[in-house]
Amino acid sequence: MNIRPAIVAGLLFVAITCGTALVPAVGQNPTGVTPDRRNPDDSPSAAPINPSAEKKRLEENEKDIKTKIERLYELATELKAEVDKTDSSKVLSLNLVKKAEEIEKLAHDIKNRSKG
Repeated sequence: MNIRPAIVAGLLFVAITCGTALVPAVGQNPTGVTPDRRNPDDSPSAAPINPSAEKKRLEENEKDIKTKIERLYELATELKAEVDKTDSSKVLSLNLVKKAEEIEKLAHDIKNRSKG
């Protein structure tokens, strides 16, 4: 039974789906807390956040996430092509394993940046 391509395809699907589902919309605060609704007990002496600086930070974050998602897609496509070329009776090549690890790191980074 050849399940390795199905596993790789499943991991690829999860990585891409999670990456695109976690990207916040432009202007959306990924933490879900708006500056005017923050708990005053958190930091009573802290100055209010500058809305334009916050918006700029969020836009840069979104741009970085989109770039990483594009890279994730490229790596996943390359991995799929290599898996299709590989004989299923052989052991996975080191290149396949390294590429899968890079995809995993990138997906984890995208997930963390999407959280804020």
